[in-house]
Amino acid sequence: MHPLDPIFKPKSIAIVGASRDPKAIGHQCVKNLLESGYEGKIYPVNPKADEIRGLKCYHSVLDIPDEIDIALIVVPAKYVPSAAEDCGKKGAKGLVVIASGFSEVGRKDLEDQVVEIARKYGMRILGPNVVGIMNNPLKANASFGPYLPYPGNAALISQSGALLIAMDARTWSDKVGISHMISIGNMADLNFGDLIEYFNEDSDTNVISLYMEGVKDGRKFLENSKKSKKPIIALKAGVSQRGAAAAASHTGSLAGSTKIYDAAFKQGHVVRAENLDALFDGTMALALQPPMKGDNLVIITNGGGVGVLATDAAEKYGIPIKDAPEDLKELMRKHMPEFGSPKNPVDLTGMADAQQYYGSIRDALKHDWVDGVVVLFCETSFTNPLEISENIKKAIDEAGVNKPVIVNYTGGEKSIKAGEWLIEHGIPYYKSPDAAVRAMGMLRTYGRYLEKTNAEFKPYTVNREKAEEIIKNVLSSGRKLLTEPEAKQVFAAYGLPVPKGKMAKTEDEAVNIAHEVEYPVVMKIVSPQIIHKSDAGGVKVNLNSDEEVKQAYKEIIENAKKYDPNAEIHGVYVQHMEPWGTETIIGSIYDPQFGPTVMFGLGGIFVEILKDVTFRIAPFSEEESKEMISEIKGYKVLQGARGEKPKDVKAIAEAISRLSQLVWELRDYIKEVDANPVMVYENGLKVVDARIILK
Repeated sequence: MHPLDPIFKPKSIAIVGASRDPKAIGHQCVKNLLESGYEGKIYPVNPKADEIRGLKCYHSVLDIPDEIDIALIVVPAKYVPSAAEDCGKKGAKGLVVIASGFSEVGRKDLEDQVVEIARKYGMRILGPNVVGIMNNPLKANASFGPYLPYPGNAALISQSGALLIAMDARTWSDKVGISHMISIGNMADLNFGDLIEYFNEDSDTNVISLYMEGVKDGRKFLENSKKSKKPIIALKAGVSQRGAAAAASHTGSLAGSTKIYDAAFKQGHVVRAENLDALFDGTMALALQPPMKGDNLVIITNGGGVGVLATDAAEKYGIPIKDAPEDLKELMRKHMPEFGSPKNPVDLTGMADAQQYYGSIRDALKHDWVDGVVVLFCETSFTNPLEISENIKKAIDEAGVNKPVIVNYTGGEKSIKAGEWLIEHGIPYYKSPDAAVRAMGMLRTYGRYLEKTNAEFKPYTVNREKAEEIIKNVLSSGRKLLTEPEAKQVFAAYGLPVPKGKMAKTEDEAVNIAHEVEYPVVMKIVSPQIIHKSDAGGVKVNLNSDEEVKQAYKEIIENAKKYDPNAEIHGVYVQHMEPWGTETIIGSIYDPQFGPTVMFGLGGIFVEILKDVTFRIAPFSEEESKEMISEIKGYKVLQGARGEKPKDVKAIAEAISRLSQLVWELRDYIKEVDANPVMVYENGLKVVDARIILK
């Protein structure tokens, strides 16, 4: 048995706070369990009632004569700790805390108290602040949602209770099949990572669908998502500044940066849904069809207009349409009149009948070049949509290949009914070409995840002790910001290439260092109080002689003293001036949910104005770094745009991966890192400037 089986496969359920009032949630939960057809034991608990809806009511959980697997807790928040205590004494395995009034309204203390009681007795908690669980395999509506969802094989887990109830109704109108609908609420104990781990092993579930506002344990979410054998699709809410604030107040969770969630989804192989429609459409596609294992999509249609709309959508959703090979065109010509088009999209014309759809779909699926087929049908006066549906299924069955097929019917009631027939026979149907192609795009996204090598991160040989020694010295001096020389020493300890440089405390020392590191040199003020060195007149570049170095030293010290008379001046850093290259930035922030993250982008205007950056969760391999580099819009600059020679992407990938190790191993100390700019050349790179901020 899995430790969570008692929660998701309960043989007995107690409702603590069951009520005789039909309007009360405690009554609704009892009613729903009875009406959904649950065959396990139901034990209403209410100290003031002897019977509810024909069931014997117990005055205390402790009075129940048999064992209970889970208890639905629907008493007011202040009584939940004592209810949890009784359930623990009774030997319950899990609590579904429907009651609200906890961390979402600032009562985290009460929430923590309930968790502590549950841990004492070895119970797991779903919630608090949840609707409950709707379990189709057991026919158990253990919630105050009105009815069980449309039956199928997707586990849908929602952080919002009200939205879950709305989605429950929508599963029936959209015919999206659900095994379990689970309200996860405040995640005081069980969180997304736990449920992903559980449903990855559940035989009734073949896709995991998530509505998320934030995560409580980002690392567990990432690791369990990555290990999942089943596709995961997620809608992340709270991506705008206002939306993020709303999400935090709604569930007590931090919404997090959308860029960091993007990174977590990519690394965890989670398909991202852009909105609620996409979540439903993608859930259906991933539950009913295999992933698309290649980029060659064929569109078969009887209308040029919908074909053009689908072609536009294909580019938007990452599977742009390619011209079909000649032998495939020849096969398609057999299934259309002379004025049809065998190109891609394949236009069978408005004269197309069920037989032509059947033949073209069968032959397309059997062709080695084809990786997936989107079928479009515009309802006409002389075609029967149901006959088209039956022939689509016949074509798929006869082709006998494991390739995805998605269908869009544009038409009226007959088309809708024919589309629903397809869904009942395992073929996703959508009401618009855009939705159909978007669903195929999500199947392709999942296919790409499966194609990834997933190289494990292998730590580099580094001098961690040296880096920690520098950081501890800084902390012992009461500082949180490393000076540039200190930051570069930490970088060097982790094998990141930094220019030759040393700190000078006199003009003569500056000259000697300039000879040692070789002209030309750059000179910069070193002061914990002067963060923006250029603003203080604390930087001099392209110095080529001893006289220039002496003069620069005097001016830098004078400028610094004028800028901040109270600044503590350590000296002037003299560094070899590296040749100009392509400016990039590698950085890190410590995320509250996921821990250390790493950012990469082009430097200068690209990062300041265009914010063309991408993230990953540390640590990760060079292979992941390369994928990260290829995601930025400015990637062509690194590949050698407009006659420039290609830059050393391998060196960038290694530097990013090394920084991911640095911030992971030193995560107890480091809050933020900036390596900016990192000059990249045809061969190699140099971290020209460095900043490390400690926690």
